[in-house]
Amino acid sequence: MSDADLEEIRRARLAQLQQPGGAAGAGAPGGQDEQRKQQEAEARTSILSQILLPEAADRLGRIRLVNESRATDIENRLIVLAKSGQLRAKVTEEQLKELLGAVAENNEKAGGAGKIVISRRKGGWDEDDDLEGL
Repeated sequence: MSDADLEEIRRARLAQLQQPGGAAGAGAPGGQDEQRKQQEAEARTSILSQILLPEAADRLGRIRLVNESRATDIENRLIVLAKSGQLRAKVTEEQLKELLGAVAENNEKAGGAGKIVISRRKGGWDEDDDLEGL
């Protein structure tokens, strides 16, 4: 994806945002907000379809089913990489796996919010204790 493609998408997006802004500004601000979110989602989808191979897009979709915040984080990183011109070709599934690994490492270093710790009590009841009185 080239810088010219991204600039064209930005201009089209800006034109879309400016067009309904004047007409719906005085009417219903809630509807305008919803429409803006929908347009942003469409723009994200468009950019992602341009920078991801179909296999990578499928994997990202499966990740979204399991952990939506992680999928959104990956999407944001991919879009930033594309806008900065660091992506020379479409992202493969293997490259997406590497990016997922890097994100997982960063999350572990940042505090391990996804880690579950189980602490067991000692000296509690045991199954054998129930049988001693028989």
